[in-house]
Amino acid sequence: MDVSKILDSLNPAQREAVSSDNKSLLVLAGAGSGKTRVLVHRIAWLLQVQGVPASAIMAVTFTNKAAREMRSRIGELLQLTPQGMWVGTFHGLTHRLLKTHWRDAGLPENFQILDSDDQLRMVKRLLKEHELDETRFSPKSIQWYINGHKDEGRRAKHVDHHNDPYEKTLVNIYQAYETACERSGQVDFGELLLRAHELWLKQPSILNHYQQRFQYLLVDEFQDTNTIQYAWLRVLAGNGNTITVVGDDDQSIYGWRGAKIENIQQFSEDFPGTTIVKLEQNYRSTSRILDAANAVIANNPDRLGKELWTDGERGDPIQLYAGFNEQDEARFIVERIQSHVSNDLLRSEQAILYRSNAQSRVLEEELIRAGTPYRIYGGQRFYDRLEIKNAVAYLRLAYGSDDDAAFERVVNTPTRGIGNKTVEAVRLRAREANTSMWRACLQLIEAGALTNRAATSLSKFMELINDCAEASRTLSLEEFANFVLEATDLMAFHGKETGEKGQARVENLQELVNATRQFEPEGDDSTALREFLDTAALDAGDQQADEYTDAVQLMTLHSAKGLEFPVVYLAGVEENLFPHKMSVEEPGRLEEERRLCYVGITRAMRHLYLTYAESRRWYGQESFNAVSRFVREIPDDCIEEVRINASITRPLSARLSHAAEGHDTGLVLGQRVLHSVFGEGVVLNIEGQGSNARVQVNFNQEGSKWLVAAYANLEAV
Repeated sequence: MDVSKILDSLNPAQREAVSSDNKSLLVLAGAGSGKTRVLVHRIAWLLQVQGVPASAIMAVTFTNKAAREMRSRIGELLQLTPQGMWVGTFHGLTHRLLKTHWRDAGLPENFQILDSDDQLRMVKRLLKEHELDETRFSPKSIQWYINGHKDEGRRAKHVDHHNDPYEKTLVNIYQAYETACERSGQVDFGELLLRAHELWLKQPSILNHYQQRFQYLLVDEFQDTNTIQYAWLRVLAGNGNTITVVGDDDQSIYGWRGAKIENIQQFSEDFPGTTIVKLEQNYRSTSRILDAANAVIANNPDRLGKELWTDGERGDPIQLYAGFNEQDEARFIVERIQSHVSNDLLRSEQAILYRSNAQSRVLEEELIRAGTPYRIYGGQRFYDRLEIKNAVAYLRLAYGSDDDAAFERVVNTPTRGIGNKTVEAVRLRAREANTSMWRACLQLIEAGALTNRAATSLSKFMELINDCAEASRTLSLEEFANFVLEATDLMAFHGKETGEKGQARVENLQELVNATRQFEPEGDDSTALREFLDTAALDAGDQQADEYTDAVQLMTLHSAKGLEFPVVYLAGVEENLFPHKMSVEEPGRLEEERRLCYVGITRAMRHLYLTYAESRRWYGQESFNAVSRFVREIPDDCIEEVRINASITRPLSARLSHAAEGHDTGLVLGQRVLHSVFGEGVVLNIEGQGSNARVQVNFNQEGSKWLVAAYANLEAV
């Protein structure tokens, strides 16, 4: 391929990143700056210009969707699909590695991936076995505890409980969880990374092989890497391989789930001689929106630093609306949505973003009242749905009967007379014999340790699974899926649910069959079932939402990352909600909240609305919060306030910086003040002028009060 064909469509900074010869390259890619384009063109540059074999390249993404898009775009650019190149997610690539080196990794050959729901089910079972109260030891919290330690590269034996009884119990559960996974041949998502990292450290010859093979590493969304992911990459990169990481420290918003912003901040120190290329030209938003985003994020310390710009239009000012309450705020948003629709903009081109999921209720109610179709982006994904998880569990059991999580899920679904008491007896036997629940059933039945009814019911269930296993050896994947749904009565069972829910479940099961028909295994037919199950488990752990028809998109700010819309409504921009009240109290949290605001602002292409409620019913009580500090950080020439009832717009400074005329108080909205009687509070509103000027203050102890500015004697805190 001609060099010019790769570089001609790129801007100067993109060209520099694509053609760099440096061993370590950090591409700081601002929002909307074409980072995927750069990654794809850099791979093309390596292949076509530098003559790097495809088998020497590994490209790491964070979602399966991103990996598929990258493969597709590389194929389009090169007019061929490079063979031998590894492109995938951290979990997908490490899974591939472990499937190849299962024995060296200390795993059974047919180990299974434990998804989040099955992991939680196992934790609950372990809590019962240890006779622990779930009200004190929350299964979900313990699941997070285990995953958190794995993300940091710590096994149970590495965790110091400091002789604290509660912490010691958590460590014991973690240890029991590891033992249960080993016994049933299962690995969770965190285990994939941890086990793969341990493989590098324990098997130098294997590490050396892959270091020699993958001499060119490329990593997308690098700011989202956690400790174990970065450790795995650093070991694989070694001292001589070429590594390119693309990310944006200003969009690091997943600290709560283990992402370490320190990774991108310290990359240049970890890889001396790193070249840093900044992608600052934005191809998404108007310059007013970008100026606002730049101004907000500039208040964060320790940034690597960049300034988004565009050669596009200036655009309309950002609109700020102060609702009387959350219902008024929702009405304003829906009215503006309808106005844009009447001007030929699709509903799907408009998105409502919010900090907390709880905010969506009022917004949904108003959308329903107005008859405006909407969807919650990031709602239940296909492989997360009840009926699909049940069907996949049967497929898993047919593939490997020692799968305890799958066994527990469907042993009595549909109902077949196998009660909790019987299942508990099976669990106990499995634990005592250090074996799987399937083998424990065989032992209990052979020993005559169960009632006749229980033994008969279990025997019939096991015969069913054996029939499915036999069918899997002779039928195609699609035929096998149909066989399982019919043999297990799962289709009829879910179809009996009343109303549209039953029909929807049947349609989903039919779609699962479609998925098996369309699935293309890498190996031959004998490996199709195993590969399909692995793909289903990996997809269930992916952070992707479905594609929807023309409907307004509702989502949290965290879900919005990576998306863009012509019109964005950012709701609830008020103190204690956004930034969240807890963020002010925890080190580093306020900075992450500000990055979240930066992400929200940069989702907008042409129009951005910021809304808040002067009064909001929150956690069962009325709250009066000042407009968010993030709004006050936006320059006056980028934003203006709109008042529906008064049919006017005015510069934001007229509201945020307006002092009571006739009195040199210097008060502004959102300012903290002190009153001699009522104590400390926040200025919510300033009305009138001269001797009639009034100030509304929300006091910490006394609540909201209107005071005459001339006599309040408020002092700035």
